[in-house]
Amino acid sequence: MTRGESSFAWRYWALATLIGVALALATGWISGTRTRESLIAGATTGAQLRAALLDSEIARFRLLPLALADDRDVVATLQGTAARPLNEKLERLAGTTGAAAIYLIGPNGRTLAASNWRSPQSFVGSDYRFRRYFREALRTREARQFAFGTVSRHSGLYLARRTAASGVIVVKLEFDAIEAAWQRAGGDTFVEDATGLVLVASTPAWRFAVARPILPATLAWLRREAALPAAPPPILLPAVDRNQIEARVATAQPGWQLSLRRQVGPAVRAAQRTAGLSALMVVMALAALISGLRQRTTLARRRTSELEAAVAERTAALRREIEERTALEARAAELREGLRQANRLATLGQVTASVAHETAQPVAAIRTYAETSVALLDRGANDMVRDNLDAIRRLSDRIGTVTAQLRGFSRRRPGEIRALPLAEALDGALLILKEQLRTVRLDRPQFDPALEVMGGRVRLEQVFVNLLQNAVEALAERPDPRIAISVTPGEGQVLIHIRDNGPGIAPDIAARLFTPFATSRTTGLGLGLVIASDIMTELGGTLRWVREAAPGACFELVLRRA
Repeated sequence: MTRGESSFAWRYWALATLIGVALALATGWISGTRTRESLIAGATTGAQLRAALLDSEIARFRLLPLALADDRDVVATLQGTAARPLNEKLERLAGTTGAAAIYLIGPNGRTLAASNWRSPQSFVGSDYRFRRYFREALRTREARQFAFGTVSRHSGLYLARRTAASGVIVVKLEFDAIEAAWQRAGGDTFVEDATGLVLVASTPAWRFAVARPILPATLAWLRREAALPAAPPPILLPAVDRNQIEARVATAQPGWQLSLRRQVGPAVRAAQRTAGLSALMVVMALAALISGLRQRTTLARRRTSELEAAVAERTAALRREIEERTALEARAAELREGLRQANRLATLGQVTASVAHETAQPVAAIRTYAETSVALLDRGANDMVRDNLDAIRRLSDRIGTVTAQLRGFSRRRPGEIRALPLAEALDGALLILKEQLRTVRLDRPQFDPALEVMGGRVRLEQVFVNLLQNAVEALAERPDPRIAISVTPGEGQVLIHIRDNGPGIAPDIAARLFTPFATSRTTGLGLGLVIASDIMTELGGTLRWVREAAPGACFELVLRRA
């Protein structure tokens, strides 16, 4: 090789190396960025799934205090009866549901019965007047609070509800199983409240740490409300560094946010190295190929073949890697869309079942009026036919209103609550069930037509229709069917009782009377009482089954007086 050729070869390989290094750095940066974005998307999906697990665990226990609020053993214990039957019942219920503790607090703040009554750490006799969930439940009917257990020395979420006799039933949830599941899934997962206090964490040392600095006054309030130890001060969580990613999602619990942290530095660096080396190899291979063309024809052909084979192999590997990554991203998108579709189908099923149940009575009434009108036309009773057609028009409007009302209910948008005459809603319900009630002796209430309650006409009519329809169906086999409605105005409220002389409520149905799909009729959906109870709660009232009214069945409605 001559001096000139040696100088050219040096400059040529120096330039090729410079281009290769620059391309390797650029390719590595792009690959690292894309890898980081992909890992962030995966962390967000993981955080959403972990938040869904947390929400579903809390939802399992949400209705438990409501179900126990009117329990006869709870009422008996509040009235001074021995608490042992209730202690044993709560013990069994805690074992079945997995609740950390279930206990009943009397109006004076003292615990009367508890699921851990046999334990040395029993809550029985403890004074919980200082707990916010106790005070809030007495004032607003229900409450929830995350706090540190003063007896158990273990934190948890307390769900409380006021009973009919002014006691408070409390269910405590602990999240050890969820924290262990998060720990097994990898990464650091924690849940913080609106103040930044960490409530649940996969890392035990992070529990009751703070995610961000908080004011001393806020810290003092947290120690008082959540019963935190006075010392030492809570630790501050470490900040997210450049080798980590953090995904934050809101949970269904007000003010709670779930965060998932994962280490991504090794994965990003590996992707950068792979992409950079691949780019450098391609550049250097091309440079060697071009250099080889200057050699003798035979040697150039042999080296060209070898380099082409190496490039083809590496290109195929890169193509496979790209195809695999594309397939993984498509699969992740498909799974996310599947979760959204499952949620939409569940909501659609609830709304469809409710619409079918709530429009069944108006449709049956329209058919009856239409059949009656045909007979009246044959007799020439045009005035009566006109009245029937007017009733059909009103019922058709009613179906449209009910459908719109149920659609709004499925979207969690409460309807207007206003003062309305009680007689207006009751007469509307009796109009819908006019034909069914012909076979029953109906004792209508005598009360002031101007008496007004707080509510919405359509929703209040739904409650009356559901209760009266259930009573009519229960009286199908009775020789002397009778339904009695009574209205008792009081100070600030109105009591309404709907009573029948039917067979009453079967014990197996009574235990789950206000839960979905609980019915003894083969044609029933089991949604009527659930819908009625939810409507009464929205209106600021209550609906309960009067257990002591046997024989027959009696339901009591309490409405706010306007």
